[in-house]
Amino acid sequence: MYIDDLPTPALIIEANALEHNLSAMAASYPGTTLRPHVKAHKCTALAKVQERFGHTGFTCATPREVLGLAKADLNTDILLANECVDVARLGALAGTNVTIAVDSEETIRAAFRAGLKKVVIDVFVGLPRCGCEPDDAGRLADLARSLGLTVRGVMGYEGHLMMDKTADKSHQVNAAMQTLHACAQSVGGDIISAGGTGTYKEHLTSGITELQAGSYALMDTHYATLGFPFIQAAHVVGTVISRSAKWAVADVGLKALGMDHGNPEVDGYDVWFCSDEHITFAVKRDAASQPIPAPLTLPQVGERVLITPAHIDPTMSQHERAFVHREGLVVDEWAIDLRGW
Repeated sequence: MYIDDLPTPALIIEANALEHNLSAMAASYPGTTLRPHVKAHKCTALAKVQERFGHTGFTCATPREVLGLAKADLNTDILLANECVDVARLGALAGTNVTIAVDSEETIRAAFRAGLKKVVIDVFVGLPRCGCEPDDAGRLADLARSLGLTVRGVMGYEGHLMMDKTADKSHQVNAAMQTLHACAQSVGGDIISAGGTGTYKEHLTSGITELQAGSYALMDTHYATLGFPFIQAAHVVGTVISRSAKWAVADVGLKALGMDHGNPEVDGYDVWFCSDEHITFAVKRDAASQPIPAPLTLPQVGERVLITPAHIDPTMSQHERAFVHREGLVVDEWAIDLRGW
C-alpha cells in the first residue's frame, strides 16, 4: 500500500527522515544525556525506536504517558515533567519507575500521599509557567526528604527561549542555567534536566546532565525556521475535495492539525485559512499578484496534497494512528497510544 491509497486525512511519518533526525540528535546527546519527550509524538512505537538509538529514559507530560510507557516496557527511568496534585491519578503511577516534578508543598505532599518515591524540584528559570522561585528550591527539597522522598535533582524549562533567533540567545540560556545550577547546589541529587529542541545547541556547553527534547524527531514548520539539521518527517495527507479558479480545498482542517503556531504549509501554495474539516489554499503570488514559479496551477479535485503542521505535538494528539512509509510505500502502522491525560 502507498500513501496515496490511504483514506484522508492521514498522518504519515517518513521513516528515512525520522531515522536521520534520531541519529543527528543521538550524535550530539548520546545515551542518557537525552531524555526524549514523548509529548511530541505520543507513540510508544516511536519511543521504542528512540530506545534503539540508545535513550533509555523518557520525559512525559501526563500520567497517561507514564502509564503507557510502563506498559510498553519502557520503564527504565521515566520523568513526569509536569506538576500534578490529583492523588488518585498519581497513585496509579506507584508501580512505575517514575520521578515526578514538584514545585510546591502541595505537589510534594500529593506525591507522598500517592505513594510515589522520587521527585525533582522544578525551578522557574524564565518561562512563566511551572517552577518554584529559585530561593525556595532548597527548602522544598528538605521538605520532600523529610517525608521520605528521594530528591534526584532539579529541572527547569527555558521555553521562552526556544524560538529565540537573536545573537543573545546563548547568553540568555546560560543565564537561565546559572540559576538552575545554583539551585542544584542547594537541592542536591545528580540530575540537572532542562531544555528542548529549540535550545539543544546551547545546552551542549551549559552543564546540564540531560536534555528534554521531543520535536526534533518529527519536526514542524515552527522549528524548521531555526535552521537545525533535523528534517520534516511528519505530514498529513489530504485530498482535494473542491476547486475554484482561484483556490482549492482539501479535507484537512482544525480537527487534524495543531494550529496554535499558525497555519500549516502546503508546499508551493499559500494557505489562506483552516476551518473544522477544510484547508483552503491558492497559488502563491508576488507583490504584483503574479504567480510565483512552480506550481502555477491548482491541483485537481481528487488529487492528494501533503500538509506540513506548524506544531507537531498537538497534531499528533489529533490522530489515532500514523502510517510509516519509505518514499511513499507504507511499511508500518503505529498507534498514537499515549493520547489523553
